[in-house]
Order: sequence, then C-alpha cells, then structure tokens
Amino acid sequence: MARTSAAALEVQGAVAIVRRPEPPLNLTPDQSDEWAAVASAMPADWFTRETHSLLAQWCRHTCDARRIGQLVDQEMSRDPVDIVSLDKLLAMQARETSSMKALASAMRISQQASYTTQKAGTQKAGRAVKRPWE
Repeated sequence: MARTSAAALEVQGAVAIVRRPEPPLNLTPDQSDEWAAVASAMPADWFTRETHSLLAQWCRHTCDARRIGQLVDQEMSRDPVDIVSLDKLLAMQARETSSMKALASAMRISQQASYTTQKAGTQKAGRAVKRPWE
C-alpha cells in the first residue's frame, strides 16, 4: 500500500471560499446598502449570478417603498389631509409591496420560503401567548 504524499493531503483539506456578491455599480448608495444587508443575511452562495438582477430589483423596490412610506407619513401629518394625494401614495405603496413580495418569493428570502408547514405549526404551538378563548 502506497503512502499518501503531504501535497495530496493538503489538497484534500482545501476549502473553497465563496464571496458574497458585490452590489452592481448602477445602484444608489441606499440600494447598495440594502443589497449588502440582504446578501449578508443569507448564506454566501445563496445569490448566484442569475439571481443578481432580481436582488437588484428587490433593493430598488425596497428603497422606493421606504420613500413612499415617508411621503404617506408627510401627507398624514397635514391638516387637512389631501385624500386624493393620499390615495395615490397608498396605491403606489401597495404596488411596491406586491413587487417586493413576488421578488422575495422568487429568491426564497421571505419567511414563507424559509419555513416548512411542520416547523411553522410547531412554533405556533409552542408560543407563550395565551389566547383569550383559552
């Protein structure tokens, strides 16, 4: 039986380092921050090259939703509230939320994508909150 060389043993123990994807240059600073936050929250190899455009859109929609939320808050603080403007802002907010939900599902980054039915049921059963009817 032949002995294994030291070089062969070193190759066997090699570990591949997977780097998290860098944000595209065409994102704004806020969008790039969102990219880094999401990419850091998931395993390093989660976002493969073919998903980068989805993640970029997620970042855009997330930042747009924040801005729209600020505009809704501003409109709500006015006296009187302009109902027509508020209605338009809320419709914009709903569209952004819908887009974010679809992208989160596609990239499997939502809570729904990360929980199995069995695990979700177990977590609900183990909660400390007592229901009023119990």
